[in-house]
Amino acid sequence: MGDLLLARHGETEWSRSGRHTGRTDLPLTPHGEEQARSLAPLLAGRDFALVLTSPLERARRTAELAGLTGAEQEPDLREWDYGAYEGVTTATIRRTRPDWDLWADGVPPGPQLPGESPDEVGARADRVLARAARSLDDGDVMLVAHGHLLRVLTARRLGLSAAYGRLFRLETGTLSRLSLEHGRPVIAEWNTGGGRPGQDAGRLGMP
Repeated sequence: MGDLLLARHGETEWSRSGRHTGRTDLPLTPHGEEQARSLAPLLAGRDFALVLTSPLERARRTAELAGLTGAEQEPDLREWDYGAYEGVTTATIRRTRPDWDLWADGVPPGPQLPGESPDEVGARADRVLARAARSLDDGDVMLVAHGHLLRVLTARRLGLSAAYGRLFRLETGTLSRLSLEHGRPVIAEWNTGGGRPGQDAGRLGMP
């Protein structure tokens, strides 16, 4: 049974400023491209039974710069649809909704984007996990996507509700690994790399 590896895309202008970035298709910043390239050594020596990316540019470019080949676009790996809060920071939202919590409250619909609840994002994550499961018997599976989506997916992989994704902070340009211990899903590594000072440049999960 293979491991499930997760990569959050590198930095964008909106991720740097804390703006909710769902369906807006932003490119990586120069630093985001550096973060993506820094993932390549962590993946060296790994063969993947399946590589899936979000269809959005920031994820596809991260996969490319990380040296991943043969990636397939998976629509269910798109980031959370933030509805009326697309492009808005949490601090701005809380000026009018002081107690707002994405994980509990979801988002209101916007003029162009319907928005999603945590459980709706969880349903997409479940479909990705079902697709990945069909390849895990053949080896590792790599997913390149977005912060909130991958946090929800991690919660669902661990048997938790989507809202428990709030527990798993995930930085841009990092790798994480979900494995098994005694037949149960576990977090084996989290937030590795990302081109940040002090991060281990060794291969993920390998000596």
